[in-house]
Amino acid sequence: MGKIFYIMGKSSTGKDTIYKRLLADKELSLHRIVLYTTRPIRVGEAEGVEYHFTDEAGLTRIKESGNLIELREYNTCHGVWKYFTVADKNINLAENNYLIIGTIESYLATKNYFGEDAIVPLLIELDDGVRLQRALNREKRQEHPKYEELCRRFLADAADFSEDKLKQAGLSKTFYNDELDRCLNEIKEYILTR
Repeated sequence: MGKIFYIMGKSSTGKDTIYKRLLADKELSLHRIVLYTTRPIRVGEAEGVEYHFTDEAGLTRIKESGNLIELREYNTCHGVWKYFTVADKNINLAENNYLIIGTIESYLATKNYFGEDAIVPLLIELDDGVRLQRALNREKRQEHPKYEELCRRFLADAADFSEDKLKQAGLSKTFYNDELDRCLNEIKEYILTR
């Protein structure tokens, strides 16, 4: 049976970079599970790569199909943004291993949907000061920087990834991303032993 390797961590810990590099590693042979969102696309993002970008009508159609695994709503400085996971024909655990990015809540819902034996958590960590600087640098590159939203996300991460929530979710194994290549090698070795 295949596994779903589930990357999670606070914003700007390097999850997207790690995700892309692990997918590109032919030895791992991981397939993507792309999440959906109603938030606006950012500069440098592409449909079907970082997310499937949709609207409320698209979300309603998915709900009605019965394929919605989990849904999260965030009341941002720019309105309510929704993120969700969809069980579609692209997920075949009998034949493949997968890689996905999400939150603790989405990880738990996905684990509940597919079963504990199918999900392997990959928790990425990094110093808060480094994360904040990375987030600021990324936001500066946007055509219309959303600094208030950056701050909201940064503060929300403290609650979303509190020690209590990590314990309740059974997340104790972490990968510290202060040096990308070393972190990637540790994650790769971990995946290969699962």
